[in-house]
Formats: sequence, structure tokens, C-alpha cells
Amino acid sequence: MTANLLHALYAGRDPASRAYRFEAGPERSTAEMRARVGRVAEALLRLGVGRGDRVSFQLEKGEEVLLLAHGCLQIGAVLHPLNTAYTDAEVAGLVGAAAPRLMVCAPKAAAHVASVLPGVRIETLGPDLSGTLGAAIAAAAPLAAVAPVSADDTAALLYTSGTTGKPKGACITHGNLAESARALARVWALMPADRLLHVLPMYHAHGLLTAVNSLLVAGGSILFLDRFEAASALAALPEATVFMGVPTHYGRLLKEPGLKAAARSLRLAVSGSAPLSLEIAERFAAETGVHIVERYGATETAIVTAIPAGTKGRTGFVGWALPGVEIRVRQADGRVAGHDAVGGLETRGHNVFSGYWNRPDANAEAFTADGWFITGDIAEIDATGCVRLLGRSKDLVITGGLNVYPKEVEDALDALLAGGESAVFGVAHPDFGEGVVAVVEGAPVDEPALIAALRHTLAAYKVPKRILPVSHIPRNRMGKVLKADLRAAHADLFTNRA
Repeated sequence: MTANLLHALYAGRDPASRAYRFEAGPERSTAEMRARVGRVAEALLRLGVGRGDRVSFQLEKGEEVLLLAHGCLQIGAVLHPLNTAYTDAEVAGLVGAAAPRLMVCAPKAAAHVASVLPGVRIETLGPDLSGTLGAAIAAAAPLAAVAPVSADDTAALLYTSGTTGKPKGACITHGNLAESARALARVWALMPADRLLHVLPMYHAHGLLTAVNSLLVAGGSILFLDRFEAASALAALPEATVFMGVPTHYGRLLKEPGLKAAARSLRLAVSGSAPLSLEIAERFAAETGVHIVERYGATETAIVTAIPAGTKGRTGFVGWALPGVEIRVRQADGRVAGHDAVGGLETRGHNVFSGYWNRPDANAEAFTADGWFITGDIAEIDATGCVRLLGRSKDLVITGGLNVYPKEVEDALDALLAGGESAVFGVAHPDFGEGVVAVVEGAPVDEPALIAALRHTLAAYKVPKRILPVSHIPRNRMGKVLKADLRAAHADLFTNRA
């Protein structure tokens, strides 16, 4: 049998079972979903998309995104989602690197996207399957055949980046995603009766892959909200047994009256993509009786560890390795250990991607000599094998669940400065987990003007919330910026406000 992820998602599901409903749409059964995905798959084939071809897309959250992603999977094409907040320069760079067979955007954006991506075939897809691709879908009969891909074939191309800011496309395989979904379904005891309230974006692995895949594999269903708004999420929460979000979501839900009553059917609350504060975890448990469980993963590794459903007393930990996944830490002296040790976290198993797209240099740096992936995170593994993250060796900033790479922001900011130099880092933020901060040395700082200018070259979440002048940026003797000193000096920037 083919190892296509689609088989894992639909095998064993009752065709009559409910599969999903989007906020403004009807309830879809598994049979309806499968037929609609089949039409998308047939339409893509007619447009010349084949096995291994990349399909880039930048679309607002909606049913069309789900169907397009699964249609790509069915024919063995590679889905390449793009953040809807990306600027033209970011889209051009990532699409140029991915070299897709076609780019899919909303009908209203077609002319602009075509001007940004000359030479790239543009198809449009909108709500209710409008647009040029939508017309092809309407004319297509459902394709039943599923491409016979192997577990090692690429299912998704997800771009990440190091602190150099140079994009790297992680090739995520069918096997990575299928095994991760099955493992999470077991660890979280997901079942056909479960219904997920989905408030996550669908350009990100958390919302498009992890959340959707784990519920579908388990036979459960999904209620999609167009976006996270605390009031609308609270109103929909009584329909759900499962909620997955980032710490910001939980913090905002706690500000809403009526959370206890709304969460009466909730049995599983999962937090990921950013560190969860002890305060939010304790307040949520006290209010709802549900203990938030965390999990840990990376773009290149799918989900590595998770806290099982119903676990108490593990706030601050991100869990044990999933079935089929190995973890270890490399200590400061170079020795490796699996328990009772602190160091750089490494992993191997079915969760680890196959490599970076067209980047053999990056592959060589990402793996140890014996084949373990180097996550770049510093972690403690306790005597039971449970992991607690201590920091990030690459100074990555995670704000509202989204990754911000300081060097990319520094380059954009330095280009606006008259001979000055910047340093970018993250500090604790009560709403976003971390807030992006920049300091500038050797140049005048017009903070509002710089922030406004950066919004033309960077996605909004990457733009610093504060840009501060400093007399000097701390450096070591080799000239390396001491980011830890900067974080310590500005630790209370957002948390000490009256």
C-alpha cells in the first residue's frame, strides 16, 4: 500500500461521520470531504501538476486551503504554504527558491501577485471555490486514485531560517506527518467523538498539519473559526472537546467572562509554538478544571515530545518523546546523555525531515556525524525522560507563536540607519509571550518612522514593538553581540508597565 499521508488521514473513518465545518459553511461529512478533495486533485492534474511538483499558495484561512492542501497530497504534489503577512519581497524570495509548478492566490490578489512573480503561473482560488482554479475544480470529477508515494517522499515544503536569515526549505515527508499524527492521537487519547475548535492560521505547520492531521487520523472532527478572537472562540467552545492554541490565545480567553461555563465539554487543551507561562497555566486550570498540556516540535522535526492528556504537575515541561522518536542532549563537554542531563537537544526518528531543499551545505550543519538532528534548543531531560526547554541557542524570538529571526530584522533595520548598527532580541511580553525589541547604536532613532518603514519590508509580527537608542551595544572581545545582556537589561520593558 502507498505511504501517502492521505491514507493515514482517511483510513478507518466512517464515510458518514462529520469531518469539519468552517465558520460560515455547512457541516461536511468524511465522504463529502473526500469527494471535494478528489475534485481538487483532478483539477491540479489537468493543470499539469504532478508528483513532486511544488504548489505554492498564499491564501486566507478557509475551506479552500484545506481542500487544496489535501488535493496536493493525493497526487503526490508538494504543498508550499506562505504566511499571509509576508511582504512582496518575502514572497518573491520564497517562491523563487521553491520553483513551484504554480502559485495559488485569492482572485482579488491575482494581478498584484503576477507583478511580484513574473514568469510564475498564477491560479486563483477563493471562498466557495471561486477563481480560475475553482472553475477547474467545478468541472472535474472526483479523482479516486491516490498517488503511490513512499514514506520518504516530500509532502510539504516549509521554509524556516537560521539567525543568518537565509531561507531554508525543510522537506517534510509523508512518513513524518503520518507517524506524527498517529503518535499524537495515541498520546492525547483522541477519539471519533472528539471535536477540535480550530483557531490557528493555516499557513503554519501547527494549524495546517499538526492540528488537522491528528484529529482526522483519530476519526474526530474540526470546527474552524476564521481567526482567533477571544469572544468568538468562547462562544464556540461549548461545541468542542479539544482546543489547540498558543499561549497568547489562553491568556486572552482568561480575560473573557464565562470561560468556566464555555469550557464544560473541554477535556484536552494543548499549547505549543511558544513557552507557556506558569501563571496562565495555573489560572486556566483553576478556572476550567482542564490542565493545559504542552508539546514541542520544530519545522524540521514535526512533533518531538508531548505531555499526555490528563497529566498534572508538569507545567513548564514539554513532555516525553513520542513513540518512534529518540531524544538526547549533548552536554557542554561534548558527551551525550538521555536522562538527568542538560545540553543541546538532538533527535532522530520518523519525525525528522529528509533535508533542506537544494541546501546540502545546510544539511551537513544540521545533523551530527551519527545522524541525529541538532535542534538548536537547550533542554533538560529529567530522570523520567521528560523535557524542559531552557533556551534557544540561536536567539530565536517566538512572538504570538510565530518565529522571528533577529538577523533578518537587523538587516532590514540597518538598511534604514545612517551608519548605525542594531541588535534585535526578545523579552517577556504579557500578551505575545515574547516581544521583539531592537536597540540602535551610533545613529539617531525616530522610533515611529523606523517602525513604519519596516512594515514595508517585513511581516507585521517581525517588526520590533520598541526601537531604543543605546550608547553602546554590549559585545565580547571578538565583537559578538551579547544578546543575553540585552535581554537582561530590558527584561521588564513590557511586563513592568502600570
